[in-house]
Amino acid sequence: MKISTRLIFFLEISFLIASTISAQQPVHQYVDPMIGSEGVGRVFIGPSCPYGMVKPSPDCTPSPNSGWLPMPKEVTGLSQVHVSGTGGGPKYGNIQIMPFSGALDKMDQTAFRTEENVKLGYYETIFKENTIKTEITTGEKVSFYRITYPQNKSKELKIDPGFFLGEEKIPDAREAQQFVGSQIEIVSDTEVRGYSRIRGGWNNGRAYTVYFWAVFDQPIAKYVTFKDGRFYNNQKAQFDSGKKTAALLSFGNTGKEELNVKIGVSFLSELKAKNNIEVEIPHWDFNEVLSNLENKWEALLGRIQVSSDTSEDYKKMFYTGLYHTMIMPVDRTGENPLWTNDEPYYDDFYTIWDTFRTSSPLITLIDSKRKVEIINAMLNIYKREGFLPEGRSGNDNGRTQGGSNAEVVLADAFVKGLKGIDYELALQAMLKDATVPPGGNEEKEGRGGLLDYLKLGYVPYGTDRAGNRTIDYSYNDYNIAIVAKGLGKTDLYNQYIKQADSWQNLWRSDYENNGARGFIMPKDKDGKWLDDVVFGESKIQKPTFKYTPVITESPWYVCHWCVFFYEGNSWKYSFSIPHDVPELIVKSGGEKAFEQRLDTFFTADLYNVANEPSFLTPCLYHWIGKPYLSSNRIRTIIKNNFNISREGLPGNDDSGAMSSWLAFHMMGLYPNAGQPYYLINTPLLKETTIQLENGKKFTISAKKWSDKNTYIKTAFLNGKSYNKAWILHEDITNGGELILEMGSKPSAWGTLILPPTK
Repeated sequence: MKISTRLIFFLEISFLIASTISAQQPVHQYVDPMIGSEGVGRVFIGPSCPYGMVKPSPDCTPSPNSGWLPMPKEVTGLSQVHVSGTGGGPKYGNIQIMPFSGALDKMDQTAFRTEENVKLGYYETIFKENTIKTEITTGEKVSFYRITYPQNKSKELKIDPGFFLGEEKIPDAREAQQFVGSQIEIVSDTEVRGYSRIRGGWNNGRAYTVYFWAVFDQPIAKYVTFKDGRFYNNQKAQFDSGKKTAALLSFGNTGKEELNVKIGVSFLSELKAKNNIEVEIPHWDFNEVLSNLENKWEALLGRIQVSSDTSEDYKKMFYTGLYHTMIMPVDRTGENPLWTNDEPYYDDFYTIWDTFRTSSPLITLIDSKRKVEIINAMLNIYKREGFLPEGRSGNDNGRTQGGSNAEVVLADAFVKGLKGIDYELALQAMLKDATVPPGGNEEKEGRGGLLDYLKLGYVPYGTDRAGNRTIDYSYNDYNIAIVAKGLGKTDLYNQYIKQADSWQNLWRSDYENNGARGFIMPKDKDGKWLDDVVFGESKIQKPTFKYTPVITESPWYVCHWCVFFYEGNSWKYSFSIPHDVPELIVKSGGEKAFEQRLDTFFTADLYNVANEPSFLTPCLYHWIGKPYLSSNRIRTIIKNNFNISREGLPGNDDSGAMSSWLAFHMMGLYPNAGQPYYLINTPLLKETTIQLENGKKFTISAKKWSDKNTYIKTAFLNGKSYNKAWILHEDITNGGELILEMGSKPSAWGTLILPPTK
């Protein structure tokens, strides 16, 4: 059959148009906020701008950290401030609203959901009891609700600034939030304002205040206010007297069924909350707010493009991983109640012990200008409050789980050449952590057990988390040494590079377990190795238990924070020496013994993908010249532990730490945080292109990649043969292409030039 030239031309044009449209498909559509929402992931499922201050979503009882629980669990209301992926006690859950129909005579308006629709920037549910449809989207500092009531039904709304997550009956319960005060006032027939003042939570922080201003597109027909268990008619305001306050509003049963609500939030004042509405969302167009939010995410997520033939599942896993990484920390610039200036202010570092390993380096790679802001905010906290944050929330430092790991973040920025940071000030802040005990509450900031560490070269047993503190401080000292060296401070470098070996003082070389020799083990102040340690916290009876490298102490033997190793054991932490893997290999008996040790770790069910201390461990085969074994482990870990389901994350997401671990490995890169390179592993994506902020692009292409061809045979960087299983950050930021030729068997690629060491 003969085809006309005109038809051929038409088909070619159609193909080009279709290809262009396909290439321009927005990537934010692949984000599924529900991945990791159930099980242990604990991710925030509601709408959020990148690093957004306001995070509205349902609260299903006062218990869950992110507010949300799966159906059929009831919904008590919808609050405006949440965190994502966290363990420990809850934080926030402030300024709750709840739509209902009926009399203004009870505070409990709990309802059950018949369905939910969740996507990036959007939440929708219909409540079973009253068929009220509630839709949510958000700006940076303003929540936007579109509530549709049944026809001819009355339109009521509860506003409850007394609600918060994590309330317990026990006064001052550890990690529980505590009520301090609240206030509410009906300002006009379309405006309500007030605040919620809460203290405590996971970081046991000082009181923080969330102010709000709510605006409605319909007038209030009637209302009652509430205080300390009683309702009040014709009283527009309930002032703060340390009692819970609220208001029930009715908009009548006439007019349109759709009620639109904007809730501005501020950490400064009610008027600032109102101003946030006027500046950010001066209109009533819900869809425009949603579109603006989607565009903000698209501009960020679209900086990394993956090959068009990537499976839907992998696209969802990858872009959701990027999304989770940029929900926290939270940008509160212009909303800092502690000091007045125009400098960047970020909160909700939850916690740097988690995020320094993967989340922070991923933001550096794809959103470096933002990373500079975040680091400058950390330095401003140091300047004003005396210590860098390790964990921070509600405008207060608190939780040190191990080291003073802001040092890793600062060193990571330094070695990767981020501009716009005062590194002399950064070094000063790092040295403050390393030389001055925090005093008082050593869980808040700085280094607990510092004086013993400086005197003995290790933190002795009896100080909480002595094992991982010693390891972390050693790495933090390495970070200080690297920055000092780069700034030309040779004496400081010599001092701290020597202190970076302190982990070796807890290395018990003769201890054997599961066929491996040498472990980080407890030692007392007198230098004595401890085979038996005290069970529990009794001041009278002091029974003991045998301490071994496989022991996980909490909660069976001691309290969660009183352990020798936080959230791990000696098997896990004895691999966690990111700055001196070669010496770790020597101490483990050499390369063959180290390989066997790694194999045992993974095959004997000693590895825990769900926690950060083992994040780097699957890559340690690189240091014995067998990067293909690292790739094998990583592929197996991802296959067995990550997916697109609601239980698709194997552990707490911890502000994106778990998600960014996945995203890095899907690209075939993995950072050793605080050091200027990325390890190269077999990608799960055939091609990834990173649009860098300097205008250049870097592409990673896996040629002939398939389920069978999973080994890197050869590699080429910008057309030249590349034989290293690692790549410098500057090689990526200079732009170009890394081509990985894949094969079905391991090759000699990457086996000779090992990753950099100290």
